[in-house]
Amino acid sequence: MSKKIASIRGMNDILPTDTPLWQWFENKVATLLQRYSYSEIRTPIVEQTDLFRRSIGEVTDIVEKEMYTFEDRNGDSLTLRPEGTASCVRAAEQHGLLYNQIQRLWYKGPMFRHERPQAGRYRQFHQIGVEAFGMATPDIDAELILLSRRLWQELGLEQQVVLQLNTLGSLEDRAKYRAALVEFLNQHRDDLDEDSQRRIERNPLRVLDSKNPQTQEILGDAPELVDYLSEESAAHFNQLKALLDAAGLSYEVNPRLVRGLDYYSHTVFEWVTDALGAQGTVCAGGRYDGLVEQLGGRATPAVGFAMGMERLILLLEQQTLAINNAPHVYVVADDPQASILLAEQLRTDNPQLRVLTHCGGGSFKSQLRRADRSGAQVALIIGAEEAASNSVTVKPLREHNEQTTVPQTQVAAELAKYLA
Repeated sequence: MSKKIASIRGMNDILPTDTPLWQWFENKVATLLQRYSYSEIRTPIVEQTDLFRRSIGEVTDIVEKEMYTFEDRNGDSLTLRPEGTASCVRAAEQHGLLYNQIQRLWYKGPMFRHERPQAGRYRQFHQIGVEAFGMATPDIDAELILLSRRLWQELGLEQQVVLQLNTLGSLEDRAKYRAALVEFLNQHRDDLDEDSQRRIERNPLRVLDSKNPQTQEILGDAPELVDYLSEESAAHFNQLKALLDAAGLSYEVNPRLVRGLDYYSHTVFEWVTDALGAQGTVCAGGRYDGLVEQLGGRATPAVGFAMGMERLILLLEQQTLAINNAPHVYVVADDPQASILLAEQLRTDNPQLRVLTHCGGGSFKSQLRRADRSGAQVALIIGAEEAASNSVTVKPLREHNEQTTVPQTQVAAELAKYLA
């Protein structure tokens, strides 16, 4: 016997018992984004490696340690996308969607990072991302944050997530702050964890995001970026906070929030939860005004966010959601032709009806057992007597009502009694 082949570690199957919740969640998000007039864009899962090196940053953990990169048969370096923003920018720029235009876009799909698999963190994971281009003012930052809040409300998660907010200022602001931060970190270099020591020269702002308790204690005395903001940067952040205040949205200003990607500037935010252990961020994003130009396009203001679908599914699984994808009707018959034709007519008459046709033969008794196990509300039976009289027996499966036999032309009306 051949050895069975299993899935790759950290790349999981989503089974039929789980997909109804995923579909429900995806439909909720898609419907909400349509209401906000965002348009879907779909990009390849494989891109040129240079796209992510130039956008995410050479000295980030993603590029240094986590990307799935390989050479194809032509010797080109390709990478499975580790995140969606760079691909969205590349596609929008390549197809002329950005210059002197306003775009509101969204996408969903798998991303790939070679990380240690654990609850809520996988090597193939799924994200939904939202990106807005061509608007430099903080009102679009506020719109995206309020959009995400509305999603939590509609998913029933509003009480389980908290908004953390910060500003990274402009490139010039960060250059001044970087110098002060490096000076401070060098004074405490020997007491910092190994990763933070390595980051001092290459990406010092990432030290602020260290999870090491001793490093965090040291950072309590570190200079704060807010003290290095220009008047323009401070005004952008203050206007954003005023808009969120006016909308009644509570938030925490977290001066240690920097995000892990190099392309962010000005607004950054995360929605976090304490219901998932260490993997507490379920949605994160911010402004990245320099990325389009960095990737070869004209300077274009941009802001966006991405949400981790697996982590949100874990939160939704903690709720009692009544999601029922079972068939409404199970068709049982002696003659396969009779059952198929009846089922097709029902689907034509009522496109919302979920109809499962019995296939594979078997006695009426076994067919009815399968009908019951399917979760259907009603079984429709066509035996020899029904076929001779052009009728159908309607048998309720979830109630104690007596079964009735009606002409085929009255099946829809009879079903309405049980499926209202």
